[in-house]
Amino acid sequence: MSASHDYDLLIIGGGPGGYSCAIRAAQLGLKTACVEERPTLGGTCLNVGCIPSKTLLHATHLLETARDGHMAGFGIRTGPVSIDLVTLMERKDATVTSLTKGIDSLFRKNGVARLTGRARLAGQGRVDIAGKTVSAASLVIATGSLPATLAGVLVDNAAGIIVDSTGALSLPHVPERLAVIGGGVIGLELGSVWGRLGAKVTIVEYADRILPGMDDDIRATMTKLLTKQGLTILSSSSVSAARVDDDGVHLPLTVANGKTSELAADVVLVATGRRPNTHDLGLKEAGIAPDDGGFIPVDGRGRTSANGIYALGDVTRGPMLAHRAQDEGIAIAERLAGKPGMVNHDLIPAVVYTNPEVAAVGRTEQALRADGVPYRASMFPMLANSRAKANGSTEGFVKLLCHAGSGMVLGAHIVGDMAGTMIAQITQAMEFGATAEDIAYTCHAHPTHSEAIKEAALGLSGSAIHI
Repeated sequence: MSASHDYDLLIIGGGPGGYSCAIRAAQLGLKTACVEERPTLGGTCLNVGCIPSKTLLHATHLLETARDGHMAGFGIRTGPVSIDLVTLMERKDATVTSLTKGIDSLFRKNGVARLTGRARLAGQGRVDIAGKTVSAASLVIATGSLPATLAGVLVDNAAGIIVDSTGALSLPHVPERLAVIGGGVIGLELGSVWGRLGAKVTIVEYADRILPGMDDDIRATMTKLLTKQGLTILSSSSVSAARVDDDGVHLPLTVANGKTSELAADVVLVATGRRPNTHDLGLKEAGIAPDDGGFIPVDGRGRTSANGIYALGDVTRGPMLAHRAQDEGIAIAERLAGKPGMVNHDLIPAVVYTNPEVAAVGRTEQALRADGVPYRASMFPMLANSRAKANGSTEGFVKLLCHAGSGMVLGAHIVGDMAGTMIAQITQAMEFGATAEDIAYTCHAHPTHSEAIKEAALGLSGSAIHI
């Protein structure tokens, strides 16, 4: 370390990307500090995102399983089932607390200095933290993202009437009517939570279908399944204002053909995506100009236009996913320590934790067709999978796309109970340049959900066994 700096590396932001970068850098011998504005580490993901939402999703899935007759079909009779919302929220909070303390422990174990406060770049290699200046040879911006706003619809989480994803994780009671603006991952997951708890949920999506950007087979299938579960989905619809009165919230809707209507709700969740958290970081003073969307431009190695300053995760263009940020954080730390530090940005899996789950990696069929890439497609239904049949959860499919010539796997799209876990196998296969034949002739344990992947791969050569 240069005597002119307090640290070799200072990371601004203690989310998945920031804390992973800090731990890996310290493991590699760099004197490292991580500054976080929140009193707890873990960023949005751990505190008010991935972890609390998955706790609620799992709990409400158990509720739905016990309540909808699924267990009775196996001869398990539970009697009347109810929910204790206070206990559920306490469990969610306890899970978050346990994990945030775990990151603190990892910092101590690896010798990462934890700094608390709002950080702002103060020139070359310097950061101001609550009035105190700290210097480092290298800086990493890992401040994540915030819920996107919607003009005319003012979010006030404290009031609990118009909320964003943070507010929707802690509603004090189950609303009778919940309107969700946005049919993406966040909207569908939180809409599912409150729908299972008893709310009448309406999803308002601007695009022609929910889950924009995903493969059309996923979008069509999930529309049907979520509608069957009781969610009302209004696609090709937009909201530009909200009126709150004694009867609740009134949302004027405009559909693609120009017709208008009104949707009434007790609570509105604004889930229109996320925006980079780059405001008031001192980017200008550091010589960094964000793009029109507020994202920090970086090269393939995470370097910004300012010497010695890097950026990762949601503050840069790309999928706003915790695991992308985590991989980028580890890679930057390794590069600073003289190692290669690799991230394949073409293979970042995406998962939606509804029931059933959705998972995807690589190219969609629509993108391959638009780019004129010769391909073959194969789809295997979970209905024909023995483990899914035994578990009574047969909704969904595995869809594989491979190059028509080489047979290399170009994309995978899954709807099913274990989709989020299953996608890892295909992602790893694609990372090593596997062909569909490689997957097809790899032995898969029986009976497992993953056999559906093998069958889909066999189907690309017309040799699937169970369909």
